[in-house]
Formats: sequence, C-alpha cells, structure tokens
Amino acid sequence: MQSVQTQTRWVTLDPQNLLVIDSTRGRMIVEMRPDLAPKAVERIKLLAREKVYDGLQFHRVIDLFVVQTGNPNNKDGGTSTYPNLEPEFSVRLPAKVAWRQVTQTSDGNSGFLGTMPVLTVSDAETRRRNEPTFQAWGAYCPGVAGMGRGEALDSANSEIFFMRGASSFRLGLQYTAWGNAVIGREVVTTVVAGEPPANPDIMQRVQVAADMPEGQRPVVEMMDPQGPAFAQLVDTVQREKGADFSICDIQVPTRLK
Repeated sequence: MQSVQTQTRWVTLDPQNLLVIDSTRGRMIVEMRPDLAPKAVERIKLLAREKVYDGLQFHRVIDLFVVQTGNPNNKDGGTSTYPNLEPEFSVRLPAKVAWRQVTQTSDGNSGFLGTMPVLTVSDAETRRRNEPTFQAWGAYCPGVAGMGRGEALDSANSEIFFMRGASSFRLGLQYTAWGNAVIGREVVTTVVAGEPPANPDIMQRVQVAADMPEGQRPVVEMMDPQGPAFAQLVDTVQREKGADFSICDIQVPTRLK
C-alpha cells in the first residue's frame, strides 16, 4: 500500500490571484478569492498595479487581532481616489462548486475554497431556499485577509487587514473577506504592534504574481484539499481537538515550488 506521503497531491495556485507583498518583515504571498469577493479583489489588483500600496505602513497592529494597512495617508479612514465598494460579506456559490467540506452541523458547515477557510449555511437552510446555490463567507482565521471600512457598511475602499488571531464571531458577515496568506504568515505575526506603532513596518512593494517576470514569479502549490493526505490531516486534528475543533484549527498546507 502506498504511504500518505507518496499519495500527496499538490495543486498550483493561479498567479493571477496571488498577491506578493514584500515588507520590512519579509515576503508574504496571499491567495485572492474573486469567487468570494470579486469587487474587492479587482480593487486590490488595481491599486497594486498602480503602486498605491508601495511604501505604506502597517498603521494599526493589535496583537491577537488584526494587522491593518493600505491607507494612502497611513491612518484609519484614508482612501484611494476610487469610489467606495459595496459590501461583499457573503456570496451564493453553485451547489456543485469544488470546495472541501470539513464539518457539517445543524447550524452550518465549514470547509475550504482553495486554501481559504469558509463557513456556510446549513444543508437544511439550503434546502429550504430551494435554490441551486448555497450561501458562504470567509472565516476570519489567522492569516485571512479582509477589507477595512468605516461605520458605513459600504465604506470599504483601499484598506486591507490580516488576521493575527481568530475572530469569525466578531467580524464574520460584517467585513468582506477576500484572501488568505499562504506563504510568509510570519509577516502577520511579527510586524511591530501599536495604534499606531512607534516605528511601523511597511509594505515595500506589492505586486500581482502574474505581472512579475517569469524568472522572478513565485510558484505556490497547495496540498490538494480533496486528496487523501489532507483527509488524514483533517482527521488527525479533529481527533486531537475533539469537541473544541473549529475550521481555524487547520490550514491547507502550501509550499513554494
């Protein structure tokens, strides 16, 4: 019988939806999910290509909570020259979408879209609506990226944040989740904390991977969430955590090819 190691399948992530952030704490690569937040991803790509994000500070960093950046004035409330975005707090996905379900309860389900942890309504709620889709939204686990906003629900613009801890209960269905850090998560955990930090770290350069020269473009692979190696990983973590298990207790393994 083959070992799980030899059965492990790896899937290459789309460079069109990889955001490469070079910072004073190192490089972080983020998988963007236009299937969850198409307008947010479109805006982030636009601002990256216009170099709006280059040189901006991590201006608000709260331990065990969030790391915020992306405001051109390096303060909360700063915006780009583009209009604010409508909320994309949840999305309706086709019933046959390729996602990896991990938990199923009477109150809702959880799993992964690519590397992105997601929550969904229950199967019973989906059946009640009698539609060929189901409602899903990003789970705010460590490393997950969201759009910052003001008091108004439609005030997201250029600010982005990364989770330094898990906070799905506080942020879920209230902020647009658009991606997940897949390489260099230590950047999120090591940038200098403060509101604002005394000596803030910065994003030196932000690029879409597909725009980078072929010899410089990072190639990122994820363990196939549908494969046996990931199934064994899920089973191991669920047994270790028991009744306390949540989708934030597991990450889809990734690597640079």
